[in-house]
Amino acid sequence: MAKKKVMREMDFSTEEKIKNAARVVFQKKGLAAARTRDIAEEAGVNLALLNYYFRSKEKLFEIIMYETLTNFAKGITGIFNDENTTLEEKIGLLVEKYLEMLTNDPNIPMFILSEIRNRPKDLLEKLPAKSVLSNSVAINQFGEMAAGGEFSEKDIPHLLMNLLGLTVFPFVGKPFIMALGGLDELEFNTLMQERKKMIPLWMKTMMSVK
Repeated sequence: MAKKKVMREMDFSTEEKIKNAARVVFQKKGLAAARTRDIAEEAGVNLALLNYYFRSKEKLFEIIMYETLTNFAKGITGIFNDENTTLEEKIGLLVEKYLEMLTNDPNIPMFILSEIRNRPKDLLEKLPAKSVLSNSVAINQFGEMAAGGEFSEKDIPHLLMNLLGLTVFPFVGKPFIMALGGLDELEFNTLMQERKKMIPLWMKTMMSVK
C-alpha cells in the first residue's frame, strides 16, 4: 500500500511538473510554435516520459487552456454571485483579484486572447461564461440600478467592457506601456497596485453618468 501511495504521489508530481512547464511554453509561444521537446526541456524530463503522461501536444494544450480559462472565470463567478456585497464592492473585489493575478502571471491575457481569436467556438463552448454572467447577482444588481434610473440598461455592456478593458488592457499592452513611460518592472507593478483603488472610482463615476 505504501509503495502504491508513493507511486501515485510521484505520478501526480510529474504530471504537475509537465503541466507547469507546458503552461510557460504555451503562454510564450502559443500552440502552433510550441514543441513537445520545448516542454520536456522546460520540465526537466525526457520526451518519452512526457508522451507517457500526455499523448499529444494538442491534448496537453487543451488541458492547460481549460484550466487557465476555468481559473480566470472562477473568480468572476464567486465575486459576481455573492449576495452579501454591493455592486460597488463586487467591482472593487474583482479589480483587486485580477490585478493581483495578472501581476503574478502577466502572460495570461495574451495567451487567452490569442487562442480565443484562433479557436473561439472550441474554447468558449467549454465554459458557460455567458449563462453564468447573465444569471449572476451582479447582473441583477446592474439591472436594478438601471431600473432605478441610475443609468440606461443598454449601458450595461459598455460598463462591463470598460471594467474588463481597464483591468486587462495594461497587461496586454505592457511592453508598449513600459517602453512609452520608460518604466521598469517594479514601476509598472506599482502602477498596477495604484489601479486597484482607481478603477473602482472610475467605474463609480461612469455608472453615475446619465
